[in-house]
Amino acid sequence: MTNFLSELVKMFELIRMAKVAQRLYSKRVDDVVGEVKRQMERLGIERRLKGKKIAITAGSRGIANIAEIIKGVVEFVQNCGGEPFVFPAMGSHGGATEKGQVAILRDYGITEEFVGAPILATMDVERVGIVNGIPVYADKFAANADGIIVVNRIKHHTDFSGAHESGLFKMMAVGMGKRHGADVAHTYKAWSLKNFIPKMAREILRRLPIVAGLAIVENAYHEVAKLVALRPREIEGGDSELLRFWKRIRPKIPFNHLDVLIVEQMGKNISGTGMDTKVIGRLMITGENELKHPMPRVILVLDLTKETHGNAAGLGLADITTKRLISKVNWHDTHVNVFTSGFIERDRIPVVAENDRQALEWALEIAKVHDPEKARIVRIRDTNTLGVIYISQGLWDEAKNNARLRFLGEERLRFEDGNLTPVDYSL
Repeated sequence: MTNFLSELVKMFELIRMAKVAQRLYSKRVDDVVGEVKRQMERLGIERRLKGKKIAITAGSRGIANIAEIIKGVVEFVQNCGGEPFVFPAMGSHGGATEKGQVAILRDYGITEEFVGAPILATMDVERVGIVNGIPVYADKFAANADGIIVVNRIKHHTDFSGAHESGLFKMMAVGMGKRHGADVAHTYKAWSLKNFIPKMAREILRRLPIVAGLAIVENAYHEVAKLVALRPREIEGGDSELLRFWKRIRPKIPFNHLDVLIVEQMGKNISGTGMDTKVIGRLMITGENELKHPMPRVILVLDLTKETHGNAAGLGLADITTKRLISKVNWHDTHVNVFTSGFIERDRIPVVAENDRQALEWALEIAKVHDPEKARIVRIRDTNTLGVIYISQGLWDEAKNNARLRFLGEERLRFEDGNLTPVDYSL
């Protein structure tokens, strides 16, 4: 092993990397707040808001322009004569505490001062219904409001595929239901997520005064591509239709059968699983078939985002990590999140390397990479940032034959104090 590792040290000097841009869906909304108001005005719901207390959902994902979007909804309600308030709708995230959930919103710029409305946080819920034996819960403040506006991003879910994944239906069933709703939806892991969420959301629509939904779709560059306001009767169809649209435009790693995938950072603001399973190509759910793309032999994850507040749910999806990442983990919040989901496989600790250099040395050894010119390595900042990626020489021929890829320059793997030096992910 010692001789092999010494050869790997030499190999680092020979591995050539290229900065590559993907041609991805880039349409965006330039005036986000203005578009929020235009969409909401289109619904003609002003009379339902005048003089009413209106609850507005705010989730835990790092959605583009989310603070501005919430502010736009608040101002629309106020302009209609309503009294809006914002409430955290994020299941068990933030350690399943009021303080933790408010802190997550603060990190996204969602504060009372910015949005211009109170933020009412509680972990208390009311059981608002039961459907096919499934209890349905909702945040206590929201359940007692005169109306609710559901705001969320539409995206695929990291645990299952279906007509409704991560969107308005999930926000109603899981986000608004706090830890109770999350526990119910995850009762039978992926199966119950797929089958319970639609039933729970329909019960919410029947039992609570939902006045509108506001769906957000991002482009491949983490910008707002679409904002669509929906009447209550339109939410189910709109949620499903926009999910199909997202799946057509979603970014992917444009190669298969990788030796090593380097993910610089993970976190709950990036994905519910820290790293998007459908980007890294690893589901890791007992009894579920594994994904077929991009099939990396070894996944490295090097650090946590600041915004995740130490929540490392999904860390077990990686094979190797670093002491730097481990030192930042809030194990309480991580375990609360993982125990609620039931996906305990993803809470396991990968092999822990001293630093990035050692992590990559081990990854190359595990992947049995002996020829630097043939190494199939992809380096990404996170699974939400795929417009620019770095690829090793073993992928260059494939990249040159892909009309959707453009070479931006050559790089080497460089280290400082044992860690990879930062690279530029801008175009």
